[in-house]
Formats: sequence, C-alpha cells, structure tokens
Amino acid sequence: MSTVPVYVGLDYHQAAVQVCVLDGRGRVLANRSCGNDSRMIDEVVRPHGESVQAAIEACCGAADLAEELIQGFGWSVDLAHPGFVNRMKQNPDKTDFGDAHLLADLERVGYLPRVWLAPEEVRELRRLVRYRQQLADERRNVKLRIGAALREQRVARPEANPWTKAWRYWLEREAPLSSQSRWIIERQLHRLDQLAQEIVEVENRLEEMTAADPIVGKLRQQSGIGLVTAVTMRAEIGRFDRFRSGKQVARFCGLSPRNASSGERQADAGLIKASNARLRAVLIEASHRLMRTPGPWQELGRRLRSRGKPGSVVAAAVANRWVRWLYHQMQPAVLAA
Repeated sequence: MSTVPVYVGLDYHQAAVQVCVLDGRGRVLANRSCGNDSRMIDEVVRPHGESVQAAIEACCGAADLAEELIQGFGWSVDLAHPGFVNRMKQNPDKTDFGDAHLLADLERVGYLPRVWLAPEEVRELRRLVRYRQQLADERRNVKLRIGAALREQRVARPEANPWTKAWRYWLEREAPLSSQSRWIIERQLHRLDQLAQEIVEVENRLEEMTAADPIVGKLRQQSGIGLVTAVTMRAEIGRFDRFRSGKQVARFCGLSPRNASSGERQADAGLIKASNARLRAVLIEASHRLMRTPGPWQELGRRLRSRGKPGSVVAAAVANRWVRWLYHQMQPAVLAA
C-alpha cells in the first residue's frame, strides 16, 4: 500500500457523506456517497492510500465524525470554517459531488480555512453550557410572556420591583386578572419554577465536571468571574495557547472594533460580527462587574466615561483590555491542563 498521502473531502449530511479522494496532482481517485459511518468512509478511502489528509466542513456532528476517523483509523482531519467555505461554494452548479471535490482540493493545496477541532472533553462541556443557556433563554421568554399578559389586561404593576418576592406575591394573590389570564399565568409561574430547578441542576453538574480543571479554576480566581462565566469561556475558547496573542483572543471573542474606513473617511462600525454572540455577551456582563469593583478596570472605565464615551462602548473596551490581559495570566494554567 502506498504511503503517498491522499487528500479527502467529506461533504457531511445526516444520512450520508459524499467522499472525494484526490492524489497529490489533483486527479480524482474516487468521488461517491456512502453512509454516515466512519468505517464505511474509511473503506472508500483505504484502497487509495494509507496516509490520509482529510477536510470536513464544521457543522453539527462533523467534529464527532472527525474524532472517530482520527482515533479509529489514524487519519489527519481538518475542520473547515463554514462561513468561508460556503462563500467558495457559490456557483451555478453546486452539488455534493462538487462540494466534496472543493474541500479535498483546498486540503491538497493548503488553502483550507481551518478552525480548531476541540477535544472531546471540551465538546462535552460545550453541550452542557449551551443546554444551560437554552434553559436561561426559555426562562427569559416565560417572563416576557407574563409581562405581555399583564399589559394586555392593563394591570398596573405595584411599586415593588418585578420578580422580587413581594412582586410575585402581588401577582399570585392580588393582581386584578381575568379568570383565563390568571390560569395562564399560574401555568407560566409553574414552568418558571421548573426552569429554575433545572438550571440549578445543570450548574451543579457543571461544578462537578470542572472541579479539577485548572483553566476553570484559574478563571474563577479572577475578580468578578463566577461559575457560568468561567465555564462559558472554557467551553467556547477552549485553550488560550491556541492563540498567539491576547489581541487574537479578544478578536475571537468579538470584542475588537470593526474598521469601516474607505478612502479619506476613517471610521469604525462597532464590534466585529464574526464571533460567538453568547461568549461576547458573557464577557460584556463580566466587564460591568469589573467596573463596579475597585481596581484598574474600574479606573479604566472611569477614564473612558470622562472622555464622553457611551456606556456600551466603555463596557466593550474594558472587556477587550481585560481579555488581552487575561491571556498572559492564563499561561501557567494552560500548561497544567
């Protein structure tokens, strides 16, 4: 069997995978569909070479398939950035056959836009973190529905702040609601209690899962950083040493300003859009806590406000500087991980 590498493009679908195999000169050795099973995929490729360099577009399920091919069959597999690859696929005759060929050819010439293949433990943590976020989003939506029901009934809220014990007591016992609206709100409040309990259970599981993680431990030592922020950063960033600088980490987190200059016009257009929206939101929330704690970040926020910067800009700027500083603080923890 030849040890000359072959280059494989995998166009992933839930039911099947299109497999394209190229040699070093770009000649097509095979291009056919097979079942979504690592063993079947390897059987298509193995007759053409034992040294396999493959590319698969990052999508739901692709990372697990890549891990199976790496661990089970010794392949070298790269995840392709879905945004860049999707733009490359814009042609009048887009097919699975052509998509798999494009991925294989980009891998062959070294132009594949790669993304990080997170190890299994980080992917597992991501699943748990994102599940907690789904529960938190559902909790927010339940609260919005209750507020909408009160507005529809034109019920004035009492002086107590919403969602305090006093406010909820008024809602359950005293609010002047119609019989049907009261029944609906009672169901919504019951669901709210269920969600609160489920979120506590998920957070307890996150606590157990990351108890021995040195990166999470180091993050939680930082002022203003609790469990949810720490595990979200660990799940979405993974390892800090996969970046070359703190500036790269801040850009990955979506905290860098986007340049919109053209000709003589010099301007920016807010924060960059290509990032994980939830990770950025968590870090912006953390920056608000940092600015309420006496120290250098509070002083930085005060200086920016004194220059007339809006509050949203100040929060993003503090988050950006903090993440760049944190990159250097995390190096000992990364080595221990």
